[in-house]
Amino acid sequence: ALYDFSHNGSSARQQQQQQTQGVEVVFLSDDVQSRKLAVMEQPEDDDGSPLYYETRSMRDHVTLLQKEDSTLNLLDMVAQFGGKDESKQQGTTVQNYYPPHVASSTLSHGLQTHRYYQGIYRSNRDSNTEGYVTVRRGEDRVAVVIGGWEDINRAVDGDIVAIELFGVERWLGGASDGGNGKDSEKEKNNTTGGKEGGNESKQTAGIAADTAEPTVRDTDNIAEEVPVDDEGQLRKPTGKVVGIIRRNFHKNYCGSICTIDAKEKDDSEDDEEDIHPHDVIAAKHEVEHPDGITSTVVFFSIDKRVPPILLRTTQRDRLAGMRILVSMDSWPADSEYPLGHYVKTLGVAGTKDTETEVLLNEFRIPCEPFPAKVLACLPPADYKITLEPGRVDLRHIPVLSIDPPGCKDIDDALHCTELPNGNWQVGVHIADVTHYVEAGTAIDLEAANRSTSTYLVNKRLDMLPSLLTTDLCSLKGNVDRFAFSVLWEVTPEAHIVDVEFHKSIIHSIAALTYQQAQSLIDKPDKDCKDDIQAGAVKRLASLSRKFRARRIDAGALTLASPEVKFVLDSESLNPTDVQAYTLYEANALVEEFMLLANVTVAKKILRHYPTLSVLRRHPAPNRSMFDGLIQKAKTRGVSIRIDDSKKLADSLDDAGKALKDDPYLDQLLRILSTRCMSPAQYFCSGEYQAKDWHHYGLAAPVYTHFTSPIRRYADVCVHRLLAAAIGVAPLPVFLSSKSHLHDLAANMNRRHRAAQLAGRASVQLHTLIFFAGGDGSENDDGDGGGGTKEEDAYVLDVETSPNSEPSFSVMVPRYGIEGRVRLTKINGKDDECLVRDPENHRLGYKDPKTGKLLASVAVFDKVRVRIWVRKSRDRRELVVDLLEPQLLANPAAALQSKQGGKKENKAAGPTSGSSASKKKKKKKQKTRQ
Repeated sequence: ALYDFSHNGSSARQQQQQQTQGVEVVFLSDDVQSRKLAVMEQPEDDDGSPLYYETRSMRDHVTLLQKEDSTLNLLDMVAQFGGKDESKQQGTTVQNYYPPHVASSTLSHGLQTHRYYQGIYRSNRDSNTEGYVTVRRGEDRVAVVIGGWEDINRAVDGDIVAIELFGVERWLGGASDGGNGKDSEKEKNNTTGGKEGGNESKQTAGIAADTAEPTVRDTDNIAEEVPVDDEGQLRKPTGKVVGIIRRNFHKNYCGSICTIDAKEKDDSEDDEEDIHPHDVIAAKHEVEHPDGITSTVVFFSIDKRVPPILLRTTQRDRLAGMRILVSMDSWPADSEYPLGHYVKTLGVAGTKDTETEVLLNEFRIPCEPFPAKVLACLPPADYKITLEPGRVDLRHIPVLSIDPPGCKDIDDALHCTELPNGNWQVGVHIADVTHYVEAGTAIDLEAANRSTSTYLVNKRLDMLPSLLTTDLCSLKGNVDRFAFSVLWEVTPEAHIVDVEFHKSIIHSIAALTYQQAQSLIDKPDKDCKDDIQAGAVKRLASLSRKFRARRIDAGALTLASPEVKFVLDSESLNPTDVQAYTLYEANALVEEFMLLANVTVAKKILRHYPTLSVLRRHPAPNRSMFDGLIQKAKTRGVSIRIDDSKKLADSLDDAGKALKDDPYLDQLLRILSTRCMSPAQYFCSGEYQAKDWHHYGLAAPVYTHFTSPIRRYADVCVHRLLAAAIGVAPLPVFLSSKSHLHDLAANMNRRHRAAQLAGRASVQLHTLIFFAGGDGSENDDGDGGGGTKEEDAYVLDVETSPNSEPSFSVMVPRYGIEGRVRLTKINGKDDECLVRDPENHRLGYKDPKTGKLLASVAVFDKVRVRIWVRKSRDRRELVVDLLEPQLLANPAAALQSKQGGKKENKAAGPTSGSSASKKKKKKKQKTRQ
């Protein structure tokens, strides 16, 4: 508040002077107009300065404080609101990089007249140069594509913006498909966060993805295309941001600064081929400020949706090579990138603990300890489980669980007993989490927010406190536990006669591992007469085979994943080996009965709550998503049909038979088919038509999640719906609201996807540590662990475009790694011996004299590769280089050897043929990131 002392009279002024004698009063504001007003509304002293108090910006004030006490280190935490250079505030004409935002009054009128539309801007996951805004179109919601720096106009992910639609002729999907902005093509391939040139960091290897990224339509039920004429031609609307209504600057972003020495700015032209785009941006924007204390540096977030951020810091050298948190403050039109300030340091980049904290920050995984109000909802320490009214006592039934070794959060248990009429009773018993998690309580709200447990390589982040997760709700052996049970009467031929649902109390007789259960399945029948566990498991196995065969006949897909597991040191939890998962029939047994329970419960809740059920849908893939795989498969004489899931399943089976000479190719085709599909999504049944409830992968008309309430909040909601459907508990009020269910489903989808990506990032981190040959600690010298490896790999895709760098991507089955192999010894532009064959997805090399093809690689070929870690500028990147065929890895050396000359084995690798070895011949880099 400002006080107008000029009207107080002379006595008041004298009194004020006496009160403030010896005390400095300062008016702090980062708003220039407020500071000017504060000066104007004060009388002047004899020397012309304000009489009562000074006015300062926060930065000026903190600068004075830090000069008095240099240990404060506060300047880095001061927000930036102006241009990135003080000269811009002194009347100097400056360049605007972006068009000005529309004035608020014009914006408000434009929204009312529908010239502009309001929505939340969402960046694409792998780029900050393209995104979309969801707007209302009558009763429907439509995603409007925003592409290119100028059209995005300083919006960042999560901002509430106003947009203006382009004319239909500029929408995407027409014959011309002219893009959505004059620089859309230039920006299309730029995912580094900078408009400057420079080559992208060498394409490195990483953990193979499981599925395609979910589309906007899949996640939010939003149309991506709209009809534009009477014939129903569909196009994607495009537009531009004209104003920011509310900024989303409350998040902290995780990453590192990139600094570059002045000498390197002069030398950058010499190393243009190898320079990283981050270095280009750093060289352009790094500047020392006249105060002699601070400098502007460029921060690059781990999250590719976030543009580079310009920081003003006093600790440039200390922050180099560290992972830090940064907050965004403003984005003036005269600044190419947003301005921000330092928040805190997480640790040294590349170390295991730091990078784990980084990935948790990047994917917004809730990892804070449960607050006291949540823990207050838990039962007391002396709580005992006893039979309660309304529960069915099933403790006399021999229930058992089958899980991975070391599993502590046991959600499910099974039983199968013989009935007097010759039929069998099968039971799926699921932990009764809702008995302890009452709707609307603090623990329920916390679980709804977290939505899922997150599994990293070296830790688990639970949705619920450990008392429930690993004790009271876990269906451990030889203890009483509350459960929600689904009981079927089935014939030995797996025909269902009847089904019942009960809240129950059970007593598990055994907690088996998959391997232990498999040994019971394999046990000879003559040895199982008096073995209750073996008898139950064998009956369950018999039924599961029949249920599975029936599902597959109906069109259910048998897909595959490149997933591997780490062997961790028992003390340090560092990776000592990487192994493929061993799958037993026991795994399929458990999966089959979980699927049966989920389908059965979905049907039950739908009958009672047709518009309020929480279900899970898997949309059929678009043909365009499969086009690439279909064309590649044809080169091996394999036809893939995707008219429906049954035809896809049959064609994959036929492909497996045709490729039987190499069994892995069958698995590889199934992995690649999985990637052509979007992941399944949670939704409220009232938001979609019944035909859209279908689960494509399972060939199930309806499906839900019921079997894992300890680690998934969707299952908690389904338990409440089922309890209300069978009349044992009322339906919570919030589950009666479709809008609330929509928000719940959206959060569950977002959290589920984030947990998947965090888990994959954790695998990527441990893979990097393993191949670096170190322990991932701050003092890692790179001498332990797995180190460089040579392995077989399979070609996934071949780059055959004219004048492109010859390269191809591979999958390494042993480690679940996918990477791009660059043929660095072949000049893609000038080498006339290079043969590109787009039709057959093949690269080859011919004899320069005879023209005979000497060697080639085509999609699905097996090759030999070397996997190693490139270390430079505090970055560590996993690299895959070709060893065989050697004629492609190093044609000159191979030809010389073949002709009887001096044999040189210079296959691309960490010591030759790679950009790492090239750089040793150049000036030593001083860049740090």
